[in-house]
Amino acid sequence: DLAPSDFFLFPKLREILEVRHFDDIDDIRSNTVAALKAIPQNEFQNCFELKAGLGTGIGQGSILGPLLFLLYINDLSKTINNKSKPILYADDTSIIFKNSKFDNFKNDINIVFEALNRWFEANLLSLNFDKTHYISFTTKNNHQIDLDISYANKLICKVLDTKFLGIHVDSTLSWKIHIEQIIPKLNAACYAMRSIKPFMSQETLKMVYHAYFHSIMNYGLIFWGNSSHSVIIFKIQKNIIRIITGCRSRDSCRELFKKLKILPLQSQYILSLLLFVVYNKDKFKLNSDVYNMNTRQKYNFHLPSSTLSVYQKGVYFTGIKVFNNLPQSIKNLGNDTKKFKSELKNYLHAHSFYSLDEYFNVNRE
Repeated sequence: DLAPSDFFLFPKLREILEVRHFDDIDDIRSNTVAALKAIPQNEFQNCFELKAGLGTGIGQGSILGPLLFLLYINDLSKTINNKSKPILYADDTSIIFKNSKFDNFKNDINIVFEALNRWFEANLLSLNFDKTHYISFTTKNNHQIDLDISYANKLICKVLDTKFLGIHVDSTLSWKIHIEQIIPKLNAACYAMRSIKPFMSQETLKMVYHAYFHSIMNYGLIFWGNSSHSVIIFKIQKNIIRIITGCRSRDSCRELFKKLKILPLQSQYILSLLLFVVYNKDKFKLNSDVYNMNTRQKYNFHLPSSTLSVYQKGVYFTGIKVFNNLPQSIKNLGNDTKKFKSELKNYLHAHSFYSLDEYFNVNRE
């Protein structure tokens, strides 16, 4: 908002167009890029400064505004990626630090923030301290690290949990806070369902379920679905299934899930994991790539060795275990994602798994 128009557009925008960034943006047609390049610098400035009358920044609410902002900060990650892992998503920027030695950890932070300071000054930007904080991830048994992180002689606030893209992330990755945040929303969905049930058919109630309840429950499920606190969400889901079908509070829901073609929470979690694995097979190794032995499991994904519980409950580790436990007939469809998804849903609907243990035991029987 504070960058002068001439600074923002030239040489910054022209450099971006000519050197590196626009080739990666499919939405901008090549002839549009060529037309922008062909405009002389003085005419381009007149177009934005004289006709629009902008002294700083760009017009608020403009269609190009978000795109120009992304182009403007596009080189930020290259500035700091040697000592950290920057994550840029729209206008949210996060920086991940990791180091086994505390002194090296502090040194990496100082180096990155010095680079950030130079980048901010060069691009006429400043850090918003009201929206900036840091979180220290650790296991439940380890103590939190006491670390003062400052920038421009101001301390950056430490928090025990933060909201990132709609998901509440806590310092021990227990997902308790996120689950507590969505419980009232899901209870409200149950109340709404109970209120409209006398006036709606079962098919309409199913549509309301998917639009209202399922959309909340399924968001970020791949991260928190393995949490012990997710049991509360499953109880609420069974409650809304009973409301849809008009069953009593103590009636079993397993057959109701099958009848409605709705997946129980853990089955939906399994679906999310398996789709992630199939869509990102390049991130996984086969056993045949690791062990030079001809075994029945050679085409299964290699499971990394780890004794850390928080890692074993994570997406990568659990995703491998869940995929390897699939029937071979479904595994063989991994290269055809459409058929894989269809057969997987049929399999999950048929079994209606209430837990991961049920899923892992079904092929052992």
